[in-house]
Amino acid sequence: MVLLAKAALGLGGTLVLAGAYAFRDGLIRVDVDEYRAGGSHVHMWVPAAMVPMAMHFVPKHDLCDAAQHAREVLPTIHAFAKELKKLPNVDLIEMIDGGKHAQFRTRSGNLQVDVDSADEHVHLRVPLSTLDDVVGQLEESGPGV
Repeated sequence: MVLLAKAALGLGGTLVLAGAYAFRDGLIRVDVDEYRAGGSHVHMWVPAAMVPMAMHFVPKHDLCDAAQHAREVLPTIHAFAKELKKLPNVDLIEMIDGGKHAQFRTRSGNLQVDVDSADEHVHLRVPLSTLDDVVGQLEESGPGV
């Protein structure tokens, strides 16, 4: 019985540490609600640390192809993410067009995009550190590296 308790304690401790590691960078949150007949409601919360790890499983030629297509904007996105980390809460862009409203801003180290209209609501939140990590991996995977 004591051996079973020790095994359960070891397994529980491992799960707690794995969870802490997975959530250390925060969450990527995607919420999409369509307010019409047959509309979709998608709500995904993914540990941000999983994205750079998952990129290691992408075939090298596909990652190189993505880096090739994005090579002109990667340095700009890298600098953008690095500078936004210095600013905790900044409203970047707000657009209002009739019944449509869109906001791009940073909140507590996250890039947040909110789009509202009469028939849908889209909310995206990505940690700036994850954005920077993904861009860094794409830059390393580019041609000539």
